[in-house]
Amino acid sequence: MASMSMDQPVTVAPVGTRWVLAALSLCVLLSSLGTSVANVALPTLARALGAPFQQVQWVVLAYLLAMTTLIVSVGWLGDLTGRRRLLLAGLALFTGASAFCGLAPGLGVLVAARAAQGLGASAMTALALAFVGGTVPKDRIGRAMGLMGTMSALGTALGPSLGGALIAAWGWRAIFLVNLPLGGLALLLAWRALPADRGPADREPADRMSSSSDRPRFDAAGTVLLGGTLALYALAMTLGRGHWGVLNLALLAAAVAGAGLFALVEARVASPLVRLGLLRDPVVGPGLAGSGAVATVMATTFVVGPFYLVRAVGLSPAGVGLVMSAGPLMSALAGVPAGRLVDRFGAARVSVAGLAAMVAGAVLMALAGLGPQGPTCGVAAYVGSIAVLTAGYALFQAANNTAVMSGVPPDRRGVVSGILNLARNLGLITGASALGAVFAVASGVPDITTAPADAAAAGMRVTFLVAGGLVALALLVTAKGRRHSSFEM
Repeated sequence: MASMSMDQPVTVAPVGTRWVLAALSLCVLLSSLGTSVANVALPTLARALGAPFQQVQWVVLAYLLAMTTLIVSVGWLGDLTGRRRLLLAGLALFTGASAFCGLAPGLGVLVAARAAQGLGASAMTALALAFVGGTVPKDRIGRAMGLMGTMSALGTALGPSLGGALIAAWGWRAIFLVNLPLGGLALLLAWRALPADRGPADREPADRMSSSSDRPRFDAAGTVLLGGTLALYALAMTLGRGHWGVLNLALLAAAVAGAGLFALVEARVASPLVRLGLLRDPVVGPGLAGSGAVATVMATTFVVGPFYLVRAVGLSPAGVGLVMSAGPLMSALAGVPAGRLVDRFGAARVSVAGLAAMVAGAVLMALAGLGPQGPTCGVAAYVGSIAVLTAGYALFQAANNTAVMSGVPPDRRGVVSGILNLARNLGLITGASALGAVFAVASGVPDITTAPADAAAAGMRVTFLVAGGLVALALLVTAKGRRHSSFEM
């Protein structure tokens, strides 16, 4: 697959590629914002709805679970039924569900509406990258992928501050109702700009000549198994907020069994949801593994960073929020320049350079725990380290997304985009849980919220040395995969 090209003719809407990218960028921004903006509202929701945190956290979990478990199936359906109509349906569902969230009379309705919103976001996220691969000229794909990365990072960075301001001004319902004008604008842009789905007359001759029995059919068994397996894994990693128990282990064991059963089913069906041979591709396989690994490390910064900055550096909550915004801001600023580097030097070189920078950034994060932890030195060391780490992340994401999506046949772009986003989401979930647990153990205290400065610094060192090792492994796998691939932008 890596040797395949994107030379197939693509019909782009008359309004031009820039408006296509504007519509897709807004889709990515809204789906990313949907996660980060709700986190800041959890304390307010607990008070307003009179519910304990264990129940209120499902406002976030329902969105993440729906988006994670269905993102591959949505991408596959886009390939099968038409990406434009499915993306428009996803946008409409996301916008409508946002209205139900904002008007919800109680927690049950709010959680259900958030699950529907996550389903819409899965279509917006999976199909955005698929459209980039099919509508942007080959020599500008890197820049387009960098732009998508910038919008994702911008949504993550903007969420806490925007959510806090909206709650302070108009209450918690405003964080959902704000999606109505933004979703309406995205829907209008997508309607006007996205290329029409191919009809029977536009298909390749081989497609038109094939009988209906040879055409792909919906893989219901694979869809149910994959969705159930991913839900079990996500629940195992998120329930208990890093404190593992018997329930977490049981859910994880069930997820492993579900993955094995899914592989058996996919090997036997005529039109599998995921072609297992795809994972052996020298570009796609390492690309998916690398995407999961770097997302795991980036999730660690959001979990470990606040505890380190409060306990070891001595910052106030407001100061922590300000310093923590440095990472997403750097990622947002580096996205488009990273894409330009991909277009100029090639995805293979830039992906390796990005992973190397991430290894250096993780080591610097570990070394930051060795130096003085006062506000001046501690903040400077943290910001400098996180800048290197996130710049490397932006480089790798732009290059890796370009490499993976450029080698995919047109009729598989949706499902591969879904798998690529799935790898990232699973990495974020795993990093928040597994490496968060490493930090807690390495700190050597029963409660990390009251850990002394030296314990928090020790936890920081060990956690980011582990993270650096994980990225170094991804670097070796990626470099090996690129050497055996004929792909080069």
